[in-house]
Amino acid sequence: MGVVVFDPAAFKQRYPEFDSVSDSLLTAYFYEATIYLDNTDESRVTDLGFRTVLLWMLTAHIAAINAGVNGESASPLVGRINNATEGSVSVGTDMGQVPFTAAWFLQTKYGAAFWQATAPFRTMQYIPGRSREITWRNRFPWVP
Repeated sequence: MGVVVFDPAAFKQRYPEFDSVSDSLLTAYFYEATIYLDNTDESRVTDLGFRTVLLWMLTAHIAAINAGVNGESASPLVGRINNATEGSVSVGTDMGQVPFTAAWFLQTKYGAAFWQATAPFRTMQYIPGRSREITWRNRFPWVP
């Protein structure tokens, strides 16, 4: 299967809004993204092309939160603005009705795209146990 190797130039071609972020910082964000999505042979996402897209979405999400987009600094606000006043400036934010596990991802469009794309992988995975050989003794254990 293999692992995804980060290519900053290809990443910046896909996400040009991060051109001002250094390659070394983007690489660090990519390694941080592997905390959230396994990048080993044991990953539930077995297709390397699909795993690359997902890891890039996570890298863009982490970069947007920490470094900002299009050379602008990152916004300290989390969630959507639900209240704003002008006199004496006041801003209120709210995450809305989202599962607590999704809240961090839904802070950026990249995280929201990742959350939506990984929905099939957040389902239960049934792994059956080992079956035993059926014999007369364990089939009817109450019979002497």
